[in-house]
Amino acid sequence: MTLVDPDSDRDMIARLRAGDPGAFDEVHGRFHARLFGFLVRLVRSRDVAEDLLAETWLRLVARGASLRPDTQIGPWLFTVARNLYVSYRRSRFLETGHAGDLLGLWPSGCHQPSPLEETAASETERRLESALALLPAAYREVLLLVGVEGLPTSEAAAICEVTPEALRQRLHRARMMLSDRLAQSTASGVTQVRVVLS
Repeated sequence: MTLVDPDSDRDMIARLRAGDPGAFDEVHGRFHARLFGFLVRLVRSRDVAEDLLAETWLRLVARGASLRPDTQIGPWLFTVARNLYVSYRRSRFLETGHAGDLLGLWPSGCHQPSPLEETAASETERRLESALALLPAAYREVLLLVGVEGLPTSEAAAICEVTPEALRQRLHRARMMLSDRLAQSTASGVTQVRVVLS
């Protein structure tokens, strides 16, 4: 699944290049929540994610008129957001133990669950967020791009600046690491829940 239909992308880019404020509003409406979800899980801090997201939107405002006509807006935005995160991370040494910041951030279903389903989902979300937070950033970002955002590996590879084959290998390792982390939490007395990011 791609982020936006190519014809829609071309029209959107033409409008951004022309300085149409409605185009920015439309792009913002489509991608704001998704970019925030990606960044908050990547950086593990709501405040920092909000700052990086604001900078992402400023980059679009500043560079919208100079985008190439064939730019795919979704991958461009995720690339900008990821690059801002990488720059932030380079400027600060982040410790890896802030799993609590992510509790409750995993997307949940749309139907009205029973109290038993809510309890099981909360436990699953807690375990998944905790396991995800313990992964190195390079593995966490591929799971977020492919597993959560549903990007094809070719687009995720471009965002991460690696070859599609390297991304597939990284994704495989990330899934194995996540599975191991979840198994470890099961071994420590938590009910086993199978989670598959595909």
